[in-house]
Amino acid sequence: MSTGNAITWFVTGASRGFGNVWTRAALRRGDRVVATARDVAALKPLADEFGDAILPLTLDVTDREAAFAAVDRGAERFGGIDVVVNNAGYGLFGAVEEVTEAQARAQLETNLLGALWVTQAVLPGMRERGRGHILQVSSIGGVAAFPMLGLYNASKWGLEAFSESLAQEVASYGIKVTIIEPGPYGTDWSGSSAVHAEPHPAYEHVREARRAAAAGREPIDPEVTVEAVLSVVDAERPPLRLFLGSYCLPIAERAYAGRLDTWREWRALSESADG
Repeated sequence: MSTGNAITWFVTGASRGFGNVWTRAALRRGDRVVATARDVAALKPLADEFGDAILPLTLDVTDREAAFAAVDRGAERFGGIDVVVNNAGYGLFGAVEEVTEAQARAQLETNLLGALWVTQAVLPGMRERGRGHILQVSSIGGVAAFPMLGLYNASKWGLEAFSESLAQEVASYGIKVTIIEPGPYGTDWSGSSAVHAEPHPAYEHVREARRAAAAGREPIDPEVTVEAVLSVVDAERPPLRLFLGSYCLPIAERAYAGRLDTWREWRALSESADG
């Protein structure tokens, strides 16, 4: 698929997972990409293959000043940023009681604030040009919360919240926002890039139940998401939210049904607070 005219992407976390897969897909169809990663050396294979169509940059998204500088460099190189993919992030595993202050702050700094800084950096240029598309990589964990992932869920719920507000704020400037909500793909999210809190024996039964629930579920190859993501980028009226994979919708339906049931069950007490 191609838009007919090359566009410029700005992708965080482009060295692995979805960021790498979608960067390669964009370049293959003739687009340009500002590809960022904490270790720019990991982007060398892409640079070798695609040459001047890619601008590899070192970026730790927790550094707001660096995020603004990277966006400026990309816009200067390619004349502006059309599509942003806020993909940089990782999983933090641990019960709420187990997670340390440093682990909690680092999770929110990367998954939530990192996306915020890049979003803030691209908005002035997009407003001036009257167009742009921001893709926020969330998760089914941004819609439903799971045990042993409380701080990860918090980071993604926060991402979803500010992105929904953002979409309403920037629509009149021709800027679109899409929250991408993948299911279980083989992106190394729970592998070498993940952080695990020191386990407390009190929660071992919860950990065991989580392991049992995931047993036998094979991660999906992230390559199969390419067509869906390119279609969203090319859409004239893209959705605010998009699940990737069939795993997500049944979980979301159960989560929302449960919330509505609870609110309705306690409606009389809620309304008594009207005074």
